[in-house]
Amino acid sequence: MAVEVNKAIKTITELELNLNYEIIPIENSQNRICAQKINAEICLPRFNNSAMDGFGIIYENKNEELKIVDTIFAGDDNRRLLEKNQCVKIMTGARVPENCTAIIPKEDCQYLENEKIKVPKNIKEFQHIRFIGEDINSGDNLIAIGETINFAKVTLLASQGISHIKVYKKPKVVVFSSGEELKLHYEKAENYQIYNSNTPTFMSRCKELGCQIDFIGQARDSIESIKELIENSLDANLIITSGGVSVGDADFTKEAFNELDFKSLFDGIKIKPGKPTVLGKIGNTYILNLPGNPLASALIFELFGKLIIQKLIGSNDIYHNYIHAKIDQDLNNRKGRITIIPGFFDGEYFRVSEKRSPGMVSTLSSCNSMIVLDKNVSLLKKDANVKILPIDWKFFTQHNKDFLSYE
Repeated sequence: MAVEVNKAIKTITELELNLNYEIIPIENSQNRICAQKINAEICLPRFNNSAMDGFGIIYENKNEELKIVDTIFAGDDNRRLLEKNQCVKIMTGARVPENCTAIIPKEDCQYLENEKIKVPKNIKEFQHIRFIGEDINSGDNLIAIGETINFAKVTLLASQGISHIKVYKKPKVVVFSSGEELKLHYEKAENYQIYNSNTPTFMSRCKELGCQIDFIGQARDSIESIKELIENSLDANLIITSGGVSVGDADFTKEAFNELDFKSLFDGIKIKPGKPTVLGKIGNTYILNLPGNPLASALIFELFGKLIIQKLIGSNDIYHNYIHAKIDQDLNNRKGRITIIPGFFDGEYFRVSEKRSPGMVSTLSSCNSMIVLDKNVSLLKKDANVKILPIDWKFFTQHNKDFLSYE
């Protein structure tokens, strides 16, 4: 029996997974999910240092003529202390003397004879000194388990002298479809046949989302052919199929899975398009059976499949996030079931795609987002508030949010 959308999402977010990890160089870790807690062991700055090229002084001596007694460069291990009415010439990043309490930019100083300077009167104590630990303190949490690593996280790792990091392995995803009326894009299609666009679509999408993808061919319209592909794929974390999940006489996919001890987690979702969507598992391999119609299957994948991927890659962010926007025109809708509407978001307004029949293939090439209408929505007036779910960029959160748009 078909389940409500919230029930389908709850089922996905509660999937039990045993994720494996690997250790890789930090330079190769972009967009991977951290599998270890990283705490700082080194303070940044590691020592009090100068934020300017200038002169280090004792603040109490600011009204005196100050004798230049030394020059300290960045990288020097100079431990000299200042005495009364002394100063040191110091470069940006250089360690300041332990009793130095202000840095004066060199352009603000008055140069006198006999290697002496005068500093302005309107200076502040501790100005232009970068203190140990003011950026990062020893023990600070830098990256949590389940966080996505990006260039900024790589910066943190490098600043601590960390060269390798533990990340979750990319999940293995196998994609195939069934239907002898379909031909793969590298095969010749007769005028009574159509090209299979679903398989390349989901292979590309899963790769974009951080998965390792395997292609194992296309099943013929027979239970044995489909079973062969399934059995060959049970080393994967996820199998994605499309077609053969409705109630037609030639839909063998369900029967093939059932003969292999398939455990159903839900059989259908109360949504349009894409109601005949099935999620289940055989052993430790999850199976997502999507509708055969290209647009319907793609939209269902964006709403539900991406959440499965977020779980499989080990991310903490497993719920859809959204952006508030306004709709650019009146939208009539047949209420009664939650409805996915693709369109284009320009940063302020959401424009509904004119082409959105479930069997279309061109729609998403000109869309970057979608809205999901509550089952009671029959009309959204122009400028009504809607919640945008992105399609061609990732936008997830750790918190379960209500992404439905209402009248």
